Amino acid sequence: MLLAIDMGNSNIEVGLLDNEQILFSERIATDVNKTASEYAVLLHALLEIRKVEINKIEGAIISSVVPPLTYELREAVKNVTSVSALIVGPNLKSGIKIKIEDPKSLGADLLVGAVAAKQLYGSPAIIIDMGTASTITVVDKEDSFIGGVIMPGVGVSLNALTNETSKLPKIDLTTPKKVINTTTVECMQSGIVYGQASLLDGMIQKMKKELGYDCKVIATGGLAKLIVPYCQQEIILDNDLMLKGLRIIYNKNR
Repeated sequence: MLLAIDMGNSNIEVGLLDNEQILFSERIATDVNKTASEYAVLLHALLEIRKVEINKIEGAIISSVVPPLTYELREAVKNVTSVSALIVGPNLKSGIKIKIEDPKSLGADLLVGAVAAKQLYGSPAIIIDMGTASTITVVDKEDSFIGGVIMPGVGVSLNALTNETSKLPKIDLTTPKKVINTTTVECMQSGIVYGQASLLDGMIQKMKKELGYDCKVIATGGLAKLIVPYCQQEIILDNDLMLKGLRIIYNKNR
């Protein structure tokens, strides 16, 4: 079995895979103040709750965008499983050519998403990852990662809206029935959900025009399932894209 961990700024996704089957996926909060021992306790408890036979975990791989925690988490995995985890970076085999100004600066999450999209859905591909930040990246028809855009995530945008205004309330992120609404809460919900969907549609159109050819579009991330259904562009929703990408990279480097 493979322990696959994707550490973002807000959450850490922990998945257990048996070949291509994802046995489970859970999230724990990212906390830069936690030590390797504290993460080991959380990880051990998670595996115990899921009744995992830890001695059957044969490998581990970590993707991280939080450098201060990367090796703390690796040490936690070692303490719990006795396995040395691979750390995703440009030094690993990925099957993707990285054509940006500084390949070493490429975020591990962007590389993992690109690898999964290319392997599972083919290239060229546009990959949307909706986390703390929303990223839209491109693998071109020559299997090269050529860059993309980074935008405030849905949650960040909503927090900015409520924190920087005196009269707008905090709201639940649900979808109103109409775009044009008559209450403050529904107007805000519409602006976030339909506004983000329109933003994605517009960026995808601009990217395809700039590339000069059509692309498959794949979306993942915690809030993608809320926004993508209201997009007009054809978008494949794959909530497990990152875990699948980690498995692919692990198998290329084992």
